[in-house]
Amino acid sequence: MRRIVLPVCLMLGACMPAVPTETASRAAPFSDTSLPPMKTFSVPRPTPPVQSNSDLAQDFLDLTFTLESGRRLPYFSRFEGPISVRVTGKPTASMGMDLNRLLARLRAEAGIDIHLTDSPEANVTIQAVTRADIRRNLPHAACFVVPNITRVSEYRKARRSERTDWGKIRTRERLGIFLPSDASPQEVRDCLHEELAQALGPLNDLYRLHDSVFNDDNIHAVLTGYDMMILRIYYAPEFSAGMTRGQVAARLPAVLARINPAGQNLPPRRVGSTPRSWVLAVQTALGPGANPPERRRAAEQALQIARTMGWNDHRMAFSHYAMGRLTQRVDDRAAQDHFTAADHYYAQVPGTDIHRAFVASQLAAFAVAQGRGQDALSMVTPHLNTSARHENAALLATLMMLRAEALDLLGRADEAESSRLDSLGWARYGFGADWAVHAKLREVASLNPVLGRN
Repeated sequence: MRRIVLPVCLMLGACMPAVPTETASRAAPFSDTSLPPMKTFSVPRPTPPVQSNSDLAQDFLDLTFTLESGRRLPYFSRFEGPISVRVTGKPTASMGMDLNRLLARLRAEAGIDIHLTDSPEANVTIQAVTRADIRRNLPHAACFVVPNITRVSEYRKARRSERTDWGKIRTRERLGIFLPSDASPQEVRDCLHEELAQALGPLNDLYRLHDSVFNDDNIHAVLTGYDMMILRIYYAPEFSAGMTRGQVAARLPAVLARINPAGQNLPPRRVGSTPRSWVLAVQTALGPGANPPERRRAAEQALQIARTMGWNDHRMAFSHYAMGRLTQRVDDRAAQDHFTAADHYYAQVPGTDIHRAFVASQLAAFAVAQGRGQDALSMVTPHLNTSARHENAALLATLMMLRAEALDLLGRADEAESSRLDSLGWARYGFGADWAVHAKLREVASLNPVLGRN
């Protein structure tokens, strides 16, 4: 449901969350033969969720019966029976590989009977089209999913009709997912994960969820263990398409006791709902349309709301992170303070190691620019494995490039060159085109003051 162009890890750019919409979409970021082959992830390493069933029940109901726009859904909708998926258009080789890995995870972790087919009668059609084709229909989208159509050319005429209205659907039968064929492998993979998850299950995003792709902060690149549990609940045999919220709520405790028995005895965290005013401030700060001063004022408003709410969780951290991103061009000292505060608050919430890795990339960039090689090395190194475990190649490559610059500052040139070379295979997956890989290398290298490239 994300509709904003999101650079995965541009250190000097801005992270942009989505604008609420009733069309489920994900927001958008991407050969020279001198580069090494592209690296890819192999065995998934999702972290099993640790969640009380009391919290999980509220999350499930809020995800299932509300659209991100705030509109309530009257019915529980899902596919009934085996689900078939076909691919049309001009898919890349990496798309096929990543789709097969995702379907295997959905079968193994979520217990969903889902398989590939060549039949035009498939339940889910994934069409690979150009980014220009997508943006002609949804200008700020990287990818999106719509019920009851299978070609992007059908969308413009059908977008405001009952045919594509999620609120009118009880049983999902056919829908289309539209992905970019000319984006980086990671962007395509991320779109596959989010759009197929929403095609199968919840259509809402909640900022209070820190361990989920169903969150507009765009921190998670692939479906988490929590997300797979939500989908497993979604396809529990106790539920059926067309049930009301009350009917689902009545059966939910027994379902959760069976699927997540450990959650029966865990105390609830009871993370409160997120005020609409904070969401709107974040969207203004990090979304499209506003000028830099307006963005900074909106970020300040979001931070003030977070303080007024008394938050000590990932939402307070994200408020500081947004302030850091928006002030680093005008006040690098203030930006560092905000990133340090973001890391402090993320550290209070278990399971936010990938969030801290993003913050570390920002703080390490400042350390390199200030010639503090050992500090930068200490910031980056703990997060390399985290980035790999969360399958974020763009972040992993960036951290490895920062590590190389830190090692250069320490006079360890051979180690620096090895780290830089190792980063390139991941950068090819994360950033795509060779020019984008070289641009990222230049961007990180330009931070190093000792080499005279700042």
